[in-house]
Amino acid sequence: MNNKEETARGKYYIGLMSGTSADGIDLALVDFNDPQQQARFVASYYQDYNSAISEKITSLYQPGSNEIDRAFHLDVELAQLFAQAITVLLKQENLSASDIIAIGNHGQTIRHRPTGANPFTLQIGCCQTLATLTGIRVVGQFRRKDMALGGQGAPLVPIFHQQLFAESNEANFVVNIGGIANITFLPAQNAKSSILGFDTGPGNALLDDWFLKHHASSDDKFDRDGAWATTGQVNQTLLTQMLADDYIKAAAPKSTGREYFNLAWLAQQLSSFKEKSNSPACSAVPNAVPNAVDIQATLLAFTAQSISTAIMALAKQAKVYLCGGGVHNSALVAALTDNLNRSGSVYKVDTMQALNIDGDILEAMAFAWLAYAFDHNLISNMPAVTGASASCTLGSEFLP
Repeated sequence: MNNKEETARGKYYIGLMSGTSADGIDLALVDFNDPQQQARFVASYYQDYNSAISEKITSLYQPGSNEIDRAFHLDVELAQLFAQAITVLLKQENLSASDIIAIGNHGQTIRHRPTGANPFTLQIGCCQTLATLTGIRVVGQFRRKDMALGGQGAPLVPIFHQQLFAESNEANFVVNIGGIANITFLPAQNAKSSILGFDTGPGNALLDDWFLKHHASSDDKFDRDGAWATTGQVNQTLLTQMLADDYIKAAAPKSTGREYFNLAWLAQQLSSFKEKSNSPACSAVPNAVPNAVDIQATLLAFTAQSISTAIMALAKQAKVYLCGGGVHNSALVAALTDNLNRSGSVYKVDTMQALNIDGDILEAMAFAWLAYAFDHNLISNMPAVTGASASCTLGSEFLP
């Protein structure tokens, strides 16, 4: 698309993200008219999912009965919700569909199988339905070409983080704590290291699921500020066992999701812990499985330590910028910061807000950029991050 065509079609891009926490829709309105191709954040909108939609999404993270019908009915239903949210954003900003060049639609991941025979990934929230309902061109299905090239199709946002830190000479980490936690490592400009990015393991997913299991009637759907977790005691033996998980120990490139780190995974961990506790070689009290609140405390420590260990393995001195929903869990942020501070290395921990960037909307902005990159034939995957055999421009176009 040339600049003349682009001007005729609008001014802004909308990035759309629905994350693994399955809590709602993030929209970012972004302007890329800067001569240096820098993203200028214009506005955002967030729409909660109701409990019925959240349940429909999370029920598809694992194989189940009638899942094809359920998945593709939800594919259309989510597209309708996405369209409604975009209508509200446009009204909020006094804009029309003609002001938008394209929507970059990540969609909702319901299954991510990046390894083994015939790996695949599946995001729903039908791009064609979204384009038709909004009257706006959609660029979506960003993960599939990278996977066709042998990559994991994730994470996709490190290349956007690279744009944000293009002027920095220091080593920086961007840590996104969503349902799953992922990091981007941006080495100092004079360093020989490459940019890396990967999922470190669980972010909020296990904390949210375990909290809801024991607080089904709570108005909150998550452990606000980690208040419940802080009343428990970390079980160091269980924590050590969790950190020995095959995914945590695996080298990058790697990516994961809630189809792996979920309550079934936790149940297996607890069963293994109990079995070891009851073995003759173990001096622990038989059946010494921690109580519910101690498990929550241990899960919080597990999330913090799996992130901090990944950071410390890559750089001994860096600025660490946090974003995603986990930033609002003060106990989790404190645990992560404490782990880094105790390492003897030098890390300055802050949120993306320190750079005047709303960390809650950063991923949505990234998908606006991916749509922009598609339109301008820019390389938008990073083989060093995903393991793909070649660089490429990601995405497919869907016309109204």
